[in-house]
Amino acid sequence: MKTAVLITIGDEILSGNTVDTNSNFIATQFKEIGIKVLRIFTIPDEEKAIVATLTKAFEMADVVVTTGGLGPTKDDITKKAYAKFFGDELVLSEKVYDHLRTYLEKQKRLWLLEHNRDQALVLSKSEVFLNYFGTAPCMVLEKNSTFCFSLPGVPYEVKPLVKDQIIPFLQEKLSLSHIVTRIVSVVDVPESVLSETIEDWELALPKHIRLSYLPIGNRVKLRLTASGSSREILEQELETEIQKLIPIISENIIATHEDRIEKILAELLMERKLTLSVAESCTGGELAHLITSVAGSSHYFLGGIVTYASEKKVEILNVDSETIETFTVVSEQVASEMAKGCQELFKTDISVATTGVAGPEKGEDGKDVGTVFYTIRIGNEETTSKLFLPHLERIDFMNFVSQKVLQDIVSLMVKK
Repeated sequence: MKTAVLITIGDEILSGNTVDTNSNFIATQFKEIGIKVLRIFTIPDEEKAIVATLTKAFEMADVVVTTGGLGPTKDDITKKAYAKFFGDELVLSEKVYDHLRTYLEKQKRLWLLEHNRDQALVLSKSEVFLNYFGTAPCMVLEKNSTFCFSLPGVPYEVKPLVKDQIIPFLQEKLSLSHIVTRIVSVVDVPESVLSETIEDWELALPKHIRLSYLPIGNRVKLRLTASGSSREILEQELETEIQKLIPIISENIIATHEDRIEKILAELLMERKLTLSVAESCTGGELAHLITSVAGSSHYFLGGIVTYASEKKVEILNVDSETIETFTVVSEQVASEMAKGCQELFKTDISVATTGVAGPEKGEDGKDVGTVFYTIRIGNEETTSKLFLPHLERIDFMNFVSQKVLQDIVSLMVKK
């Protein structure tokens, strides 16, 4: 199996001001073509650090990718560090300069051409991949049979460069095996119990198929990864093994293809021709965000509303003000009335409501941070649940609750 090392260059990553999403994306893309990422380094914009890390990376891997440090300003020294490491010099590429002119002209910013002139400087021995979504090109170099790619740091520039140019290049240059992954999503069974239940099946897996347990909320994702020379054969083998698994834990399986819970829910809703709506308080729109992140969600998601203030729960969702006074706004009773009001408002088959305290301070009714009630209505039947997540920060709380709610909807639908 071919290997890779990823190097993220940038003080902004180390400071925590910017999140490195590029490495996750590149590692995922490489996995699909049989390249295993061994290490991911994050280093500062310093020539010494870049050269030292490149030296280490070239001793370890068949492919090295750096992201970041390719801006037009004088403090970007990545290309200078590259020149030192490869013993090469920077020269003006007419190909890149002409592309830069065309790109800036389309952006109606041609006046910036000379300010960005240094973007057209590349190592004399490099091959260049043009960046059609930005100004910094990708340099491709080879040393001691290891390929190296220098990418900009902007994610929307990195993705097309990797998918459209780097991946095809590597597939042509390297003799790659295939890696195929399938996810089986299991709910309502603890990981330890699940492991014991499927132990015989797991031990009987072929040596080239690996199993990983990935717990998320009340769901455990069983990830099967197979490697070999034929993608078609691997896909058939994984399907065969999954068919052997299904009878063992059939009541707990909610999906055997999709990974993201919002996609699993989408498939179920489309298959059963059901509609959904949400009424949110403590999740602040995160539920609606997850649902609508799936293409085609307009076929089943009719709408959502964030009734943050108690009076809006009464005014819009017809929650009884006496219910709030008696049980407080963060209660099983209010969640139930919110869900019913939401279902009536949007006229959907299924509705969901959340009410809770995301923090960092206690709610107006004195409920502890991390307390949440949510109700799921499917037709005239409803299920209300309570969670207590005092250890989660506000954003993490919203995301966890939303994921859990979607998982519970899927679980309830599967059981019907």
